[in-house]
Amino acid sequence: MTSAAPDAPVSPRAHHLPAAGLAVVVTALLAGLPLALDGIGRVVAVAALQAALIAAWGRATGIRGPAGALVVGAAASLAADVVLLLPERPTLDPLAAVLGLGLLAAVVHQMTRPAPRAQLVPSLAGVVLLLCAVCALAVLLVVGRLDDGPGAVIGTALVVGAALVVRHLVDLALPRPAVAPGVPCGAAALVLAVAAGAGAALLLGDRGSLADVLSAVTSGAAVGAVAALTSLGASFVVVERAESGWAAAVLQAVLPLAAAAPVAYALTLNGLG
Repeated sequence: MTSAAPDAPVSPRAHHLPAAGLAVVVTALLAGLPLALDGIGRVVAVAALQAALIAAWGRATGIRGPAGALVVGAAASLAADVVLLLPERPTLDPLAAVLGLGLLAAVVHQMTRPAPRAQLVPSLAGVVLLLCAVCALAVLLVVGRLDDGPGAVIGTALVVGAALVVRHLVDLALPRPAVAPGVPCGAAALVLAVAAGAGAALLLGDRGSLADVLSAVTSGAAVGAVAALTSLGASFVVVERAESGWAAAVLQAVLPLAAAAPVAYALTLNGLG
C-alpha cells in the first residue's frame, strides 16, 4: 500500500452510496435466505458472498496475477465450506488445514508469475488476505450449527448491516473529523456505526434483565466496531485504487462481514451472541 491520499478528488456520493446500498442487499441475503430455506439458505448465502468477494478482489485491490488469485480464492472457499459442514460436531479445527494449504498455494502462485514479478510482496499479501476473508465467511456456517446459532447468524448480518449503513450515510453527510487527507471518512461515523451495532443488537436480543441488556449492547458494539473499522480499511483501498465501480462496493460491503464472522463465532460459542 502507498499513500492514502488519491491523485484526484474522490466523490463522496460515488464512494458511499453504492456501498451502503449493497450493504443492505448483503444483509437481506444473509438474513433472509436462512429464514426461507433454513440451513440450505445459509450455505447458499455464504457461497454467494464468497463468490462476489472473489470476483471483485482483483479489480478492487489491483493485485498482480488476478486470475491465479481467483483460482486460489475459489478453491479455498469451496474447501472451507466443505470441511466445516462435514464434521458432525461444529468446530473450526479443519480450517487450519485449508489456511495452511492456501498459504502454500498463494506462494506457488507468485512463484509461477512471469518474471520480473513486479509487486510480488503486495500481491502475495493481497491473495493471503483474500484467503483469510473467504475462510472467515465460511465461519458463519459453523456459527449456524451452534446452539442458538441460526439466530446468531441473522443477528450478525443485521448488526453488521446497521453499522455499515450508518457509517456510509454519516460519512456522506458529515465526514468529520477526517481520518486521512483525501479519504471521505470521518471519526464521527465510526462512533455512530458502533452505536448502531449496539442498538441493533439490543433490539434483537433478550432484554429480560440488566445482564441481558449489557450482554447484547457489548456484543453488538464489538461486532459493529470490527465491521466499521474493516469498512474504513476497505475505503482506504478503494480510494488508493480510485475505484468506484461494482468491485469497490462489494469490497466495502462484504469484507467487513468476513471480519465480523469470527467475532460472532466467539460470542455465540460463549453464549454472548
